[in-house]
Amino acid sequence: MLYHLLYPLHEHFSAFYVFRFITFRTIYAAITALVLSFIIGPWLIRKLSELQIGQQIRKLGPESHFKKEGTPTMGGTLILFAIVLPTLLWADLTNIFVWIVLFVTVSYGIVGFVDDYRKVRLKNTEGLRPRQKMFWQLLVALLAGVALYLHPDFDSTLSVPFFKGVRPDLGLFYIPFAVLVVVGTSNAVNLTDGLDGLAIGPMIIASSTYLVFAYVAGHARVAAYLQISAISGAGELSILCGSMVGAGLGFLWFNTYPAQVFMGDVGSLSLGGALGTIAVITKQEIVLVIVGGIFVMEALSVIFQVASFRLWGRRIFRMAPVHHHFELKGWPEPKIIVRFWIVSIILALVALSTLKLR
Repeated sequence: MLYHLLYPLHEHFSAFYVFRFITFRTIYAAITALVLSFIIGPWLIRKLSELQIGQQIRKLGPESHFKKEGTPTMGGTLILFAIVLPTLLWADLTNIFVWIVLFVTVSYGIVGFVDDYRKVRLKNTEGLRPRQKMFWQLLVALLAGVALYLHPDFDSTLSVPFFKGVRPDLGLFYIPFAVLVVVGTSNAVNLTDGLDGLAIGPMIIASSTYLVFAYVAGHARVAAYLQISAISGAGELSILCGSMVGAGLGFLWFNTYPAQVFMGDVGSLSLGGALGTIAVITKQEIVLVIVGGIFVMEALSVIFQVASFRLWGRRIFRMAPVHHHFELKGWPEPKIIVRFWIVSIILALVALSTLKLR
């Protein structure tokens, strides 16, 4: 919005030419998201407390979590607002990629909102039925995948990290692949959201990493130099990623241990959906396994735990997702959180190295 209102004025006032640069708008999108979070956060927490929208704790969970029952949840609405508004203010709204990511983000946020509402109002710790939640996630991801596949400037090739000449064309199969990436990422982030600040920390790091990927993919010369797929218009996603970073930092201010508010499914599903969609658009889908290694590890721990118990009647971990395993081993919650953040930073650096190691 600001881009469309102020950039045309550069013909009369040269100072407004700065709005042309993605880097400038990305920085201010992040700052806008951060400021909005600081302004709205305290009010939202008070309002959630007044409405008694508190976290329901599963009785099968670690005992240390029982004291968290009643902590305001659905704080992901703050994240959503702090992502969407700055993006609308600073991004080029004629860019279809921006709208596709916003569509997935808001849609997944709505699914998460309904899920959280059922948990809080109906006192049902399960929320939406798994089949219901998965249906809507698949439908939204499918619509986004089809939109991307039909886009004239988008191709169905798959970039393989560390191998510059390996770019298989998936053709029509790219649509289900994209759906798998988006839905898988969304649910992996959702599973990670179990400790104070555990999910939002790696999400900030991953968003920062994809900010770089989006910028280089949208810059034809830089993409050619790095021998990666050049995606015309993908650079505008840097602004959305900047908003995610700012919103994440703002939310972390209130979500850090001991948390004043939890993001709930409205936050985790929408953030994961946004990250997965950005990975698909920037052609860095496989690298997402590295960037989001913490999310992958959390999801796999649940899959392996369930498979092992059903097949052999044994548990691999004391409790899944794996962060609960470390809790039951006696690790203090802050130690688990910070160590997971450190691993995320290392993985992000490895992922960024794939831009040159080809």
